[in-house]
Amino acid sequence: MSIEKVRAYFQRLGVADRIREFEVSSATVELAEVAVGVEGARIAKSLSFKVEDKPIIVVVAGDAKIDNSKYKAQFHTKAKMLTHEEAHSLIGHDVGGVCSFALPEDVKVYLDVSLKRFETVFPAAGSDNSAIELTCEELEKFSSNFVEWVDVCKAWQTEN
Repeated sequence: MSIEKVRAYFQRLGVADRIREFEVSSATVELAEVAVGVEGARIAKSLSFKVEDKPIIVVVAGDAKIDNSKYKAQFHTKAKMLTHEEAHSLIGHDVGGVCSFALPEDVKVYLDVSLKRFETVFPAAGSDNSAIELTCEELEKFSSNFVEWVDVCKAWQTEN
């Protein structure tokens, strides 16, 4: 089971005791907002895409949406999300529990700047009813195969 893989991964990092499991689903931002008890923007969504036939994960704030032109400028291709089956086989986590932890070596992870406005965020921990509270620095440090921070989202910035 994916959460067990993530738990073992976090055990080696000394933070497995911070994983929270819920009696209810946290598979979407809206459900996670209720389960965790924080504003939806602080839920760190892990979105899985295919770039040059290789899977990548982009972790974004719960209120952010992929901006196709920014995404194309960053990755030099159109945003194409993985299917549920591809996420399961290529990422190793099922949709709803996709996260940036305990990943195969060929899955690169990018973190979106939309997360940086929060002291802590809540990514899934490998299942559709789990989360872990991390600072952005911890998210970067603990994410498997972290590449870089990117700016590929829209709809989260407040107007001045």
